[in-house]
Amino acid sequence: METLSLLGHGFSVAVSPLNLLLLVSGCFAGTLIGAMPGLGPVNGVAILIPLTFAFGFDPTSSLILLSAVYYGCMYGGRISSILLNIPGDEPAVMTTLDGYPMAQKGQASDALAISGVASFIGATLATIGLTLFAPLLARAAIHFGPADYFALYCMAFATIGGIAGVDPRKTLLSALIGLMIATIGLDPGTGIPRYTFNSFELYDGVDAIVALVGLFAISEILILLEKRLVQANDGLRVRFRMPRWSVIRHTLPASGRASVIGFLAGILPGAGASLGSVMSYTIEKQISNARNTFGKGDPRGVAAPESGNNAASGGALIPMLSLGVPGSGTTAVMLAMLITLNVQPGPLLFEKQPDLVWGLVASLYMANFTLLILNIPMIGIFIRILTVPTWALLPVVVAISFVGVYSISNSHFDLYLMIGFGLLGYVFRKLDITLVPMVLGLLLGIDMENNLRRALSISGGDYSILVASPIAVTLYALTALFLAVSVWLSLRDRRRQADPAHQGGALD
Repeated sequence: METLSLLGHGFSVAVSPLNLLLLVSGCFAGTLIGAMPGLGPVNGVAILIPLTFAFGFDPTSSLILLSAVYYGCMYGGRISSILLNIPGDEPAVMTTLDGYPMAQKGQASDALAISGVASFIGATLATIGLTLFAPLLARAAIHFGPADYFALYCMAFATIGGIAGVDPRKTLLSALIGLMIATIGLDPGTGIPRYTFNSFELYDGVDAIVALVGLFAISEILILLEKRLVQANDGLRVRFRMPRWSVIRHTLPASGRASVIGFLAGILPGAGASLGSVMSYTIEKQISNARNTFGKGDPRGVAAPESGNNAASGGALIPMLSLGVPGSGTTAVMLAMLITLNVQPGPLLFEKQPDLVWGLVASLYMANFTLLILNIPMIGIFIRILTVPTWALLPVVVAISFVGVYSISNSHFDLYLMIGFGLLGYVFRKLDITLVPMVLGLLLGIDMENNLRRALSISGGDYSILVASPIAVTLYALTALFLAVSVWLSLRDRRRQADPAHQGGALD
């Protein structure tokens, strides 16, 4: 009853005129961004964060806007995957396996509608899970001590992308560089400058928003300029028609299973929607591929990854709100925005700022219905956005990035720093090194160091305190399990690549 009362209060916050306008605008903009190949939710949220500062939105309104963009990107990523075989973002890669074959068989409208319904199911079930489990996790987190939080941060770094198939060496390198950047500024214990190179602008450390906009938005601009991306889809026309109810009903069990799998994957710190999408498709294929139809245009092969990645998006908000540990790259960007607005996510957030938490949860329910409405009758409009030429897109992104970053501190130094991070992000992307671990290292590094210092201060310098708590021991055990799974998957993939018989199957 208490949860329902708080949720009712959240709806009263979410339906205010400003928040309702931001919700609808965020859903529409997120769907457009998700439909554009290569941008995705992390870039979309990072690009739009400066607008929240430029217009002076309060933390609740800012979070509602960015969450609507986040959910909208997860919906929109399927559009170019199905129509052009170009994933809008990483989680949408799995949707291309059966979505594009359906489009080639003249079933593009069916695939788009099925993916829209599946996304709605996955996101709604995840929001229900967020409503039920986030407060419970927040209450349990009150019992966390400094050593337990340090163990939690260790698990977050250990699970970053590893079990999703990313090269562990590049992942750890990216995370290490993020941790190094986090140490820039005044030492929290002694007040001595660290790695500031006698620059007073760096005494407060590196602003997370400046780094994120540079790493994602500016590097994306450089990538587009290099490729001279031309999205040629002239003549592409999709006449939308609702599929038969029997087709949708046939995919409902797959959507339900994938939603549970994706939600559990999203809760894991650092795993994100990509893992939810891959796991959902893989498990559904093992369950339902009796006639060997997956990869050839099976509707369940569209429903499973779409439900999985949208459920993972909702699940990723749970550790961010209740523990202050982002569950995905996008929630890491949102965490940076909250910290910049002097909002500290964690166990006490539910008690100190219920308007923010429950207003967000209520807005997510509303966003799901809004996105379902947008994604069915307006598919033709979303398709046309794919024809926007690069020369028209880049100036808009550049203007938003520079004006937004300058509005944060009115500092020219931050603009130069943003460009520097953009060049670093460009180099990393050329080397196929993911940026998400660097983001998590930058965001969590300070808190990780502070909790380690507090734990050692309590114990008088005795490192055994790090494994003295049952909570910490459990977290370390889970970390070891995740690392073992990561190593096993890496070895398995190497064997398959070395085996010619598996190579043929992988290409299929």
